[in-house]
Amino acid sequence: MVSEKAVSIKQEKAEVYSANEVEYALEEAKSKKFVYSPEEKKLVKKINWTVMPLVCGILFVQFIDKSTLNYAAVMNLYEDTHISQTEFSWLGAIFYVGYLAFQIPNQYCLQRLPISKYLGAILLIWGVCLGLMSLGRNFQELAGLRFLLGFWEASTYPCIFLLISTLYRRQEQVIWFSTMFINNAAATAFGGLIAYGIRSMQGLHGISAWQWCMIIWGVITFLLGIAFFFFLADHPKSRWFHLTPEEELIVEERLRDNTVVQNPVINMAHIKEGLRDPRFYCYLGISFFCNLQNGSVTIFSSQIISQMGFSDLNSILLNIPYGVSIAILLAGAMMASRRWDEIGYVGAAWGMITFLGALLLCVIPGGGGKLSGLYLSASSPIYVMLQTSISSNVTGYTKKIFYTGGNLAAYCVGNFVGPLMMVESTAPRYIGPMIGYMVADILAVVLFLYVRWSLKRENERREKLREEGKIPPSDAARQDIDLTDKEDLNFVYKP
Repeated sequence: MVSEKAVSIKQEKAEVYSANEVEYALEEAKSKKFVYSPEEKKLVKKINWTVMPLVCGILFVQFIDKSTLNYAAVMNLYEDTHISQTEFSWLGAIFYVGYLAFQIPNQYCLQRLPISKYLGAILLIWGVCLGLMSLGRNFQELAGLRFLLGFWEASTYPCIFLLISTLYRRQEQVIWFSTMFINNAAATAFGGLIAYGIRSMQGLHGISAWQWCMIIWGVITFLLGIAFFFFLADHPKSRWFHLTPEEELIVEERLRDNTVVQNPVINMAHIKEGLRDPRFYCYLGISFFCNLQNGSVTIFSSQIISQMGFSDLNSILLNIPYGVSIAILLAGAMMASRRWDEIGYVGAAWGMITFLGALLLCVIPGGGGKLSGLYLSASSPIYVMLQTSISSNVTGYTKKIFYTGGNLAAYCVGNFVGPLMMVESTAPRYIGPMIGYMVADILAVVLFLYVRWSLKRENERREKLREEGKIPPSDAARQDIDLTDKEDLNFVYKP
């Protein structure tokens, strides 16, 4: 339930306030520039070095873990397990069935348990599941283990999204959301290089290279789970930050900015409010449409490259520039968003780049020129802008978790359907699937533009109310009240 303070604020918002109070609220809402004090700069650096090495480590490993199937495709997986390409598509897709199945229990656990203990324990389990995939001998065994791998990995992104939303100011979050997916790009690049080395282990101790791939990354994931469980700082005043009394005051001021009030009680009113919000369904649509292409490219990139005429080993190596191109696109989106303080237009613009990638894959028959289409087809920048919009524009602890969970559910469905569109009969050019991805990219662009328009319109409505004196000044203790963005009329959206 909403606290008594929240109810009081709702009752007061129809009253007319003095000119000085209105001016104060209006200036506070319009202010966009922020200058860090030397003390806060020191604090942010402390947060970065305490938390982000662990976060970046697990994001790097997690992406490689789910991409091991991509590398295994050119490491004797087909020969050892006798699966068909259609069954391979299902192995890629069924990961996201497990991912989707865990979203509801994950939302419950995420609100009730400390992130360090919760995610650390899950990392241990999924490391074991990945290692066990090396024992798979047929489609049925591999499919069951891929389902379990997706089931346990489903906790990662919601945990990290919430952690970043809790620890960082809203203007800082786009940097770290972009960094999350730059880690994925680095995993694509360096994962290809590491896979090239693992490929040379074919037959070592009677074990195929694809099995070594599963074993090695399973052990690394397990060890990271131990580190997460004991050493992750998972809340703003964690003992691992060793905060001084002055830094604790800065932390409280930062909490007012990011509007995240950690609350273990699930507030059903927040969920109902989200279900009535058209933007919630737009976010789901963007996530689904952009991840259709992501799901297929993540699983099929090595095979697409191989079908251009490159050898199996070169197909693995050519994933390296693919990862670099993703990092460049992400860095460009991050810089554009920071430079112009913009989310919606940047998401839409990078959606058109993804559309261009699918178009080139469709119209270029083969050869090295087709690689440019593959390298432009990354949907990670769109997804980063989507999550940045959710993190920056949705408040209320339960509501934020609900939106993030919905986003991840749509992410699962998109990544599940995407690989299944790559039917064997359309190989090697996959014209039908590419046309489908292009249509989805355009729809994602349109939804981004609608969300931006609706946020801007709501800001204008609230500004008009301030000018009329119908909104009270922001409560100094606002960080202690778990208000949603709809309840808190002093909240300013970032379109």
